[in-house]
Amino acid sequence: MLVDSHCHLDYPEFADLNAVDARAKNAGVGAMLTIGTQLSKFPDVLAVAEKKENIWCTVGTHPNNVASEPLVDVETLLEHAKHPKVVGFGETGLDYYRENSPHDIQQQSFRTHITAAREENLPVIVHTRDCDDDTISILEDEYAKGAFPGLIHCFSSSQSFAHRALDLGFYISVSGIVTFKSAGSLRDVISNVPLDRLLVETDAPYLAPEPYRGKGNEPAYTRFTAEKVAEVKGVDFETLETATTDNFFKLFSKAKLQNRDQAQ
Repeated sequence: MLVDSHCHLDYPEFADLNAVDARAKNAGVGAMLTIGTQLSKFPDVLAVAEKKENIWCTVGTHPNNVASEPLVDVETLLEHAKHPKVVGFGETGLDYYRENSPHDIQQQSFRTHITAAREENLPVIVHTRDCDDDTISILEDEYAKGAFPGLIHCFSSSQSFAHRALDLGFYISVSGIVTFKSAGSLRDVISNVPLDRLLVETDAPYLAPEPYRGKGNEPAYTRFTAEKVAEVKGVDFETLETATTDNFFKLFSKAKLQNRDQAQ
């Protein structure tokens, strides 16, 4: 099976969760990770994860939301992480494209999520847009204080950024962007990322892959991204499928399926 390692199932587009799950399983996507973006709405995210054995969630504040949300603290993140369905922190990071939140507050929030990840040994899910230098600088600075697991979500950065993230032990998560005709440079970077460090995602309802670009996205479409990544890596689909799913459960070690066959 495949795992959609990053989606937003608390959004209204996915109100019929049973139908979303059925379409995903029909496409070979047997598990999903729904991502927290606002602490004030975390109960809704958790409620989705609690409905299905094959769905987990994260807790955190997206960088675009830090100005409108109460500033997150380590203790609150760790308290939420006690729940068995919470398997990571974020999404967090930096976004200088939208300019929705002051840079200093974004950076403070980012470091808070990293501290929680280090203390709980759960992955931090990193969003970076138009700020790769600051993002990798903070990651390297924090890593020097003590190791922590994590991944770069919806990777669209440079080869240099990828190497530096990989050197920290991070994973790289690939979205539907890799299927876009204009994404040749991204495909070049992904071709050089080791297979044992790759995950696949949708970021649904955003960033639908070809042939659905410009339309709504959903977990079932993880398959289109996985097929393209397999092509880029020069491996058969089954090899890519097995590797990315194994990588997911290695990184998100708290996520467990009693029997993976049940998710298919």
